[in-house]
Amino acid sequence: MPNEVEINEPPSAYEIERILKLRSGKSNPRPDYLTTRGRLNHGPTPPGGSLPASRETDLTKAEVDELIALIVQGRHSRTPVVMPERLRARSWQSVEDVILQLEYALGWEGAGWKVGAASQAVRQAENVPSPSPGRLFKRSIFKSPAVVPSEFFVNYRLCEFEFAYQLGMSFPARDKEYTEADLRAGIECLMPVIEIGDSVFEDWYSLSGYFGGMYDNAGGAAFVTGRRHTEWKDIDLPNSNIDVYVNDFYIKSGIGVEAMGHPVTSLTWMVNWVRERGRDVNAGELVSTGTCTAHTFVQPGDLVSADFTDLGLVEAKFI
Repeated sequence: MPNEVEINEPPSAYEIERILKLRSGKSNPRPDYLTTRGRLNHGPTPPGGSLPASRETDLTKAEVDELIALIVQGRHSRTPVVMPERLRARSWQSVEDVILQLEYALGWEGAGWKVGAASQAVRQAENVPSPSPGRLFKRSIFKSPAVVPSEFFVNYRLCEFEFAYQLGMSFPARDKEYTEADLRAGIECLMPVIEIGDSVFEDWYSLSGYFGGMYDNAGGAAFVTGRRHTEWKDIDLPNSNIDVYVNDFYIKSGIGVEAMGHPVTSLTWMVNWVRERGRDVNAGELVSTGTCTAHTFVQPGDLVSADFTDLGLVEAKFI
């Protein structure tokens, strides 16, 4: 979990200086190695160019166990692995089965949940039928400005810029659905964050052909949190702007409406997904509500900065 800090802490002198520098240089032309997707190191398959795998039947229990073992092998050894063709099942039930068991096989302590493919545009690009749940792990959460080492990644460093909530009350499993009003009452604070994706399987955009990125914890690999805010309810989050920079060059912008229309809507979906599967979401856990900017690929040596306007700056340096 992030280190305890003062709620609604003021920006540091460093943050103020960095924001002024980034904003003053926003109109500078970016170098050729950068596009609106950051670096073009996602593999040969272009966005939307994956070919759907032929299998649509669910994985058997033995196959689920086999796939989990492959992912764990790749994660623990930091080595790319290949999913056998016979396991490439476009089965959303199988995706959920793997995600619910993967954290225990990895042996990593959970710290919360993340929503993948929250926006319709991302779901279309990745050819998935639903937002995708994923787990946040204590081992890979950093406080901005962060230095994020290579040990958390196998193939990629895919940055997504999001709003996350830390919960001040628990939401136990139950039959009755939780409402957005329930979730609003249980929020301790709001944070701007960078959610960093990866996959043990290569060629990022080909993965949607067999849900490869979703099986692998919906891509969740590391997480960087900004300043915590308790006074957030009057902020127009659907229209709240995020400007993304790589190595101080402006890349693109996004707004909060991409998180299912409102980040609280996405939060509610995530908590109810967990509830429906008989698990609790506990006080103190984080829930990240999905990218508002689509994908930005980077590599070791890059500095990623996200200007969340009134909510502050979040930065990650990759080494």
